[in-house]
Amino acid sequence: MKNLEFGRDCDVNLENLKVIKGLLIDLDGVLYVGDHPVEGAQATIGSLMQKDYTIRFVSNTTRKCKKTIANRLSAMGFCIPEEYIFTPPLAAVAHMKKNGKRYCYLLTTGDVERDFEEACAQDTNAKKDYVIVGDAGETITYDNLNAAFRHLMEGAELIALEKDRYWMAHDGLSLSAGPFVQALEFATGKTAMVMGKPSKAFFDLALRDMGLHSEQVVMIGDNIRTDIQGAHNAGMRSILVRTGKFREDDLKIANIKPTHIIDSIAQLKNIL
Repeated sequence: MKNLEFGRDCDVNLENLKVIKGLLIDLDGVLYVGDHPVEGAQATIGSLMQKDYTIRFVSNTTRKCKKTIANRLSAMGFCIPEEYIFTPPLAAVAHMKKNGKRYCYLLTTGDVERDFEEACAQDTNAKKDYVIVGDAGETITYDNLNAAFRHLMEGAELIALEKDRYWMAHDGLSLSAGPFVQALEFATGKTAMVMGKPSKAFFDLALRDMGLHSEQVVMIGDNIRTDIQGAHNAGMRSILVRTGKFREDDLKIANIKPTHIIDSIAQLKNIL
């Protein structure tokens, strides 16, 4: 293994990475920021895919369906099969099928509804089983939030595809789904079931697909709360990158620290 300067506050110990058989890699903020790939990210992923690691790409992205995400990655120079991508809608669909409930009110934007086409019944007049909230962007209006509120007050369960506070858009930090999910929780007295990171169920779904145990897998992400805390809760080690949503202040106050810190995904090929 090559020598590597990891981070300014990281105690480097490569020995505990030798048993790693699988990688969970975040997308937004790790492989790309906005519409631009992180420098060296394509080469790193290409190198890792040629090795014996089992890899899955886990993202809290809820504006795009899995197929669109795969196409976007391809356009940026990444060769990542669609079936290697795990997103919160897939976890939500699995939950709906498990419980045999099909009527939902989607508060989302983009084409993410395509991931729900087979799971959600199309009867608009039926009483809703679920209100499903993702990062809805400009779709968030008073009328839509109020409709979600009424469905919840009539008995629907609240599902949050993710509960991030913000994300890094092409023009800067932007509100994510979390603030609006919390508003609905406050108004209804209900607690949302979170399907994306840092939900342990989300990580467990990816681990089952990989056929690996948590101690065999390391999570690579840019968010101390969703990626690093979520990995810790699922029994995994973690590598934090200093790109995307990374904020030094968040790291300083976090109760859970990453196993390692690197400047970007480009350094990963030098230690694995």
